[in-house]
Amino acid sequence: PALEPGHAAPIMTGAMIPEGAAAVVPIERAVPSQFPTAAQYRDGTQLTVELPAVEEGLFIRSAGSDVAAGSIALEAGTLLGPAQLGLLAACGLATVPVRPRFLVLLLSTGDEVQEPGSTLAPGRIFDANTTLLTTALEEAGAEVQRHSVVADNPEELRAALQGLDGAVNLILSTGGISQGAYEVVKQALADSSVEFLSVAMQPGGPQAIGTINGVPFLGFPGNPVSALVSFEMFLRPALGTVTGIPGNRVCLPARLTEDVQSPENKHQVRRGLYTDRAGQGEGTGDVELLGGPGSHLLHALAGSNALVHLPVGTGAVEAGTPVAVWLLSELRGGIQPLHPSNPNREALT
Repeated sequence: PALEPGHAAPIMTGAMIPEGAAAVVPIERAVPSQFPTAAQYRDGTQLTVELPAVEEGLFIRSAGSDVAAGSIALEAGTLLGPAQLGLLAACGLATVPVRPRFLVLLLSTGDEVQEPGSTLAPGRIFDANTTLLTTALEEAGAEVQRHSVVADNPEELRAALQGLDGAVNLILSTGGISQGAYEVVKQALADSSVEFLSVAMQPGGPQAIGTINGVPFLGFPGNPVSALVSFEMFLRPALGTVTGIPGNRVCLPARLTEDVQSPENKHQVRRGLYTDRAGQGEGTGDVELLGGPGSHLLHALAGSNALVHLPVGTGAVEAGTPVAVWLLSELRGGIQPLHPSNPNREALT
């Protein structure tokens, strides 16, 4: 019922405001500071309550105060996360038109590569690249169509690439693009527009780029660390423009904890463990290099939280020199990343 001047009515969070109400006073400010009992409600008992003076409109949420009628709730192209989906639900929308996820066809190549979970045969290695890059691609907002490992047979690879015709947005392969006698990707795509080239980067020198039947194609090296570094350097930033997820890693200066030698004619990307000094905040950290520059050292990569950049022309770098690092995981004020010296960790051996 409408409120008369000088009267108040009990109200619970989320209820409609009675006509004539000027404000909502929290029960804690009332005297007595309690609601009527259930029996008093049933009997319609009139109670005298002392309320303090409050400003008009206190704790009243006006219709449209969040999103005014006629205004845009979400722009087209907005990435839908928890808050955005919650807003759509609050607006009464059960469904909303969306763009399909950016779809990547992922192929690992090599006669020596076999699927994890099987018994390792002599001269074989388990396929780490598919799992490594699938996770990285999905983290960057893409959807992955995984293909079984392709042997060093150009006909088999060409068969895997036939009939795509726009079914995927990008084809990504690993291995078979370097200078060996049996480079399956090179052989299979010899008559295509794909270029096979080398960039001045370590690891990740061999690269391939082009289109296959109008679908963009990238070829990364076969060594797993090379594949991930290539993804971070070249593909993740580009994916950010089509998935809506920021593609650039947080870049910070950090002081090397040891001397390091880098080839002067290449941009070397090392793996490292970044920590801030005594919790002083981002940009005041140290970085410890983990493992060597080898492109097969997955164990060192798994223990890292940063990529350490040593640009062309760097050469020898002394401990204490500031270098640029890309954070592979978010730092939250004084984080202590998992490290072999940390006794409070669960180990997998």
